[in-house]
Amino acid sequence: MSGGVDSSVAACLLKEQGFEVVGVFMRLGPENVLPPLTDHSEKHRGCCSIVDAGDARAVAATLQIPFYVLNFEKEFSRLIDYFADEYAAARTPNPCIICNQLLKFGRLVEYAEAVDADRIATGHYARIGLDGDTVTLRRARYRAKDQSYVLFGITPDVLCRTTFPLGELTKEEVRACARRFNLALHDKPESQDICFVPDGDYARVVRSRRPDAFRAGRIRHIDGRDLGPHDGLANFTIGQRRGLRVAMGSPMYVVDLDAETGTVTIGPREAILSETATAERMTWLGPTPASPFRADAQIRYNHTAAPATVTALPDATVGVRFDEPQPAVTPGQALVLYCDDQVLGGGWITRERKPPP
Repeated sequence: MSGGVDSSVAACLLKEQGFEVVGVFMRLGPENVLPPLTDHSEKHRGCCSIVDAGDARAVAATLQIPFYVLNFEKEFSRLIDYFADEYAAARTPNPCIICNQLLKFGRLVEYAEAVDADRIATGHYARIGLDGDTVTLRRARYRAKDQSYVLFGITPDVLCRTTFPLGELTKEEVRACARRFNLALHDKPESQDICFVPDGDYARVVRSRRPDAFRAGRIRHIDGRDLGPHDGLANFTIGQRRGLRVAMGSPMYVVDLDAETGTVTIGPREAILSETATAERMTWLGPTPASPFRADAQIRYNHTAAPATVTALPDATVGVRFDEPQPAVTPGQALVLYCDDQVLGGGWITRERKPPP
């Protein structure tokens, strides 16, 4: 229970269905492991704050269910280190996926086993299905809120013990449920995607952990022209258009980041289109499909999965060839494969090409 409307309604629905529910709040401690924010307005507040803990406790009291706070501050600090390390290495991380793997469906599962809980439930928008006797992870019925992309790392043995009570609901239906249950937080604003960057200032977080990621470098055009200096690779990501501080007379995008030389390469939009992608450290939620096979490949959270031909390669990697070139295939982001609405598996996009000199 994060203190938001989604996990609160999930708990309410389970209690209504007759389950014995135990509420758990993860104390992550971002206020203790990061430099303080300069803007404390409501719009900049992330999840898992002190206020959220109070909201979660109040819902648990309303439901008359046990409520516990688990201290995951050390693990969460290591997750922030990963976030900063990835930016320093010219990759763009997705900490929400790592948090799900290590904490929400890692350490939290360990706690569930310690208290003899049969199942784990969260407020994620996703569904559990069956393919024969195999438990599967599927997209939420309400595609606009689908979170299956960030859940691909759940192992099959944990997936079969997991419940997503909101998988069939829209956000408005969830808020209506919150009103029906008389929850004061029925109109509580959505939290930020990355809870430890509630103000959206990624550079502030990276600078606090890896100040060396801000060594000066050069910006160059894909044709080789030198366009001037920059003050750190951590200020850029593949596909970025705004904030380049380069006037070229036409829109320019970040095409490549070179951690060894500190070079940021930019070019026109067609330069960020890729016909292929490679992902490593694949997690399969069932048997590895026979190659080659067809799937829809999603390369970031807000990307529409694109039809592709996929080949499983040695060492838990896959090669993907898109039917149509896709923009900003970004090292460090996740590549998740779908068959219709079923998650086949996912891995981490690795660097595949560099622009010509």
